[in-house]
Amino acid sequence: MLTRRDFLQTTALQTTALVAAAAQSQPKRIAIIGTIYRLQSHAQHMGDRFLVGYPYAGMWHKPDMKVVSLYVDQKPEGDLSGERAREFGLQVYPTVAEALRCGGKSLAVDAVLIIAEHGNYPRNEKGQILYPRYEFFEQCVKVFEQDGRVVPVYNDKHLSYSFEKAKAMVDASRRLHFPMLAGSSIPVTWRLPAIDLPLGCKIEEALMVGEGGSDPMDFHALEGLQCMVERRHGGETGVKAVQLLEGDAVWKACDEGRCSKELLTAALSRSDTPLGLTVDDGRTQDLVASGQLRKLATKPAAYFIEYRDGLKAAMLMLDGAIKDFNFAARLHGVTQIQSTQFLLTPDPNVTYSACLMHKAEEMFETGVAPYPVERTLLVSGVLESCLTSKVQEHKRLETPHLAVAYQAPQKSQFAQA
Repeated sequence: MLTRRDFLQTTALQTTALVAAAAQSQPKRIAIIGTIYRLQSHAQHMGDRFLVGYPYAGMWHKPDMKVVSLYVDQKPEGDLSGERAREFGLQVYPTVAEALRCGGKSLAVDAVLIIAEHGNYPRNEKGQILYPRYEFFEQCVKVFEQDGRVVPVYNDKHLSYSFEKAKAMVDASRRLHFPMLAGSSIPVTWRLPAIDLPLGCKIEEALMVGEGGSDPMDFHALEGLQCMVERRHGGETGVKAVQLLEGDAVWKACDEGRCSKELLTAALSRSDTPLGLTVDDGRTQDLVASGQLRKLATKPAAYFIEYRDGLKAAMLMLDGAIKDFNFAARLHGVTQIQSTQFLLTPDPNVTYSACLMHKAEEMFETGVAPYPVERTLLVSGVLESCLTSKVQEHKRLETPHLAVAYQAPQKSQFAQA
């Protein structure tokens, strides 16, 4: 016989289940914290993925998520934040905390996108743009601590221009137990050919080539290099020392064997943007053997990275010779050099950023980052240390603080469909 007490208990359990199911069926609420929101800024072409959707795996994908709030630090000519707010029914708030609380008294979103790229910010003596990524993140953490609840956070590109600040960000995510993802689109875009290094392979040497010569662009190339070499036997254990060379010193180092001619030729063979004669009259050429590489790349930069486990890698930034990013490596016991291009699709669709936002979306849905934020922590530190080498007369610098250890994800994370 069903008693009144049994009835009330059953009703309460059913009500709780219905409330939980309703909460699960509601779209995730997202706050975007950005420096600027205008055409082709990172905040625009990444944030818009959650507003209108994006092409992915041969179909149009609309995330089951809703951008409900936006904070924009600067509003230059061409600002789109007001237009997006009116069109999509979101609110632009004057502070980070208000955006996370949606104007209320407690955290009111389920995920945060921090996109602090572009805008008018100063540079330091190393040439780094002082984007307020750490400051935005710190304000988010303060809300989490005050309100007693945490949500996943994606941080675009570097964690910070300062390794100390970058490490504090990762430490905060671990201390408060919220999932965190960061970095660039290079590791997750398509590859030509679609290869990854076998997990647990033994890498004898590795090389990345690209265009850059600036803090933002060199980060892309370094993260491309890192997402490949982190799959080696023993996992990632960190970086022992770095050195950045420029100009004729780059070619001298190559002649001395610090950069493999075979790997350089293999990486450049994957490029779809060789300049020089290829542009002038269409002829394909071996940039290395022809000697054209040194004529075209008049201001080269070389990043030499010594890992704690003995691996040595190099990255050449070859402005004037190519306009894309390519990787090559020699594996122990494998005759053929492994090489690939990281495909960057053109404006205005910039679909490689859709690949990156798909990873952020995955974390927002599952509560688990698809790959370790420590990768971006290490790359942020390597870049800062290399730029320190540059301003200290290109010295080789020991980097004991870069003993960042982590394991690469078993599953390859780059786009394959």
